[in-house]
Amino acid sequence: MTTGPIVFTLNGTHRALPPGTSPTTTLLDWLRGPAGLTGTKEGCAEGDCGACTVVIEEADGARVPVNACLAMLGQVHGRALRTVEGLGGPATPHPIQRALAEADATQCGFCTPGIVMTAWAHSREGGDVHDALAGNLCRCTGYRPIVEAMSGLHDDGAAPAPSPTGPATRLEAPGQVFHRPATLEALLSLHAAHPDAWLLSGGTDLGLRVSERREMPAMVICLSDVPEMKGLAAGPEGLRVGAATSYRQLLAVCEADSAMSPFAGLLRRLGSRQIRGMGTIGGNLGTASPIGDALPPLLALGATLRLVGPEGRREMPVESFLTGYRTNALRPGEIIQDVFIPRPPTGALFVAEKLSKRPDQDITTVGLSAVIGLERGHVSLARIALGGTGPRAERCSAAEAALLGQAWSREAVEAAASALEAAIAPLSDLRASADYRRLAAGNLLRRLWHRQTEAA
Repeated sequence: MTTGPIVFTLNGTHRALPPGTSPTTTLLDWLRGPAGLTGTKEGCAEGDCGACTVVIEEADGARVPVNACLAMLGQVHGRALRTVEGLGGPATPHPIQRALAEADATQCGFCTPGIVMTAWAHSREGGDVHDALAGNLCRCTGYRPIVEAMSGLHDDGAAPAPSPTGPATRLEAPGQVFHRPATLEALLSLHAAHPDAWLLSGGTDLGLRVSERREMPAMVICLSDVPEMKGLAAGPEGLRVGAATSYRQLLAVCEADSAMSPFAGLLRRLGSRQIRGMGTIGGNLGTASPIGDALPPLLALGATLRLVGPEGRREMPVESFLTGYRTNALRPGEIIQDVFIPRPPTGALFVAEKLSKRPDQDITTVGLSAVIGLERGHVSLARIALGGTGPRAERCSAAEAALLGQAWSREAVEAAASALEAAIAPLSDLRASADYRRLAAGNLLRRLWHRQTEAA
């Protein structure tokens, strides 16, 4: 491994940071501190408000908005990024800045730099304006003129800034080492030698330990440069997704595949564009949170994992991998290499539902995903998975058994929903009571039948 300084391209200019700069410093702290670029604001320090939005410029021209409060300097090492200062100045504002100003789309102005960067990315990436803005909070409630201004934007056609070539794979600071292995072999060797090191993928979860708790880990192993963990291939049977593949990339593939459109609909609600630009499916699986948005659809579809470690490779169903509250079946030295997500069988019903207090940018209260196969009007396949109703995301065998072999009818679905409600023992917390979760989970299954029969 080569040791060297943290390097990246900032607003078109190559930057090499002084030796000893902590690689786990958040990009936001560095921008507002040593860099003196205070246009990027701190609003929440947890990836919710978007005031700190900056844009990663990919070599293929893509513009990926990310939360600077969650990104560590070691993660942007070797990348090209742009802040609001890199778009225009007081004398020569960028067309996007001018459009927002002329539409009176700014009030106190605190959120405006982040919105400008979101708009700059959106002008190239396209899609729904409201989806683009889901990760930007305007506390002055000025969304109408913001939406109007963003609806008329055009791509400025600017080429991406070049990323540094040959960046070091080992970054050091007093008491800290940040590794960016470039091969799976190097990753496994490091993980075996340093079992207590942070394994950093997207950082939308681990990043909070730095931004909020101000932790300074002694050792970090970043997975972003390992080719075997970044692939995404669509085949006739399903999708093979590298554990370090971003949700942004996975969403694009699912949107283009009609069989996976319910999963795409759920992924659009998984955080914001900023979160999806950083977060990874491997991170969601590794943390094994019972409210991980992607876990119920993986369970319902029968997804499997490919794990690799000192003893070689092995495959395991996601259902067996999730062992309890934030615990999984990884052995010492093992990592998740990728996940295989099968397509639902032809003609099967597939839903991926999520209830939360807000439609966007909110944690799951109750999640239900289901794959229902029908033959001659009877249920031949039933896979029903829940999130938020127990210590882990898991299938509900009682509801599945109540449906299998039965005529696909309101009475059968009612029996299955009642069995589901009786089988789960959810907790009460700030998001919902146990009674609400129990009834809501059953109602999501009932709603599947109503929607399917109405569409038929």
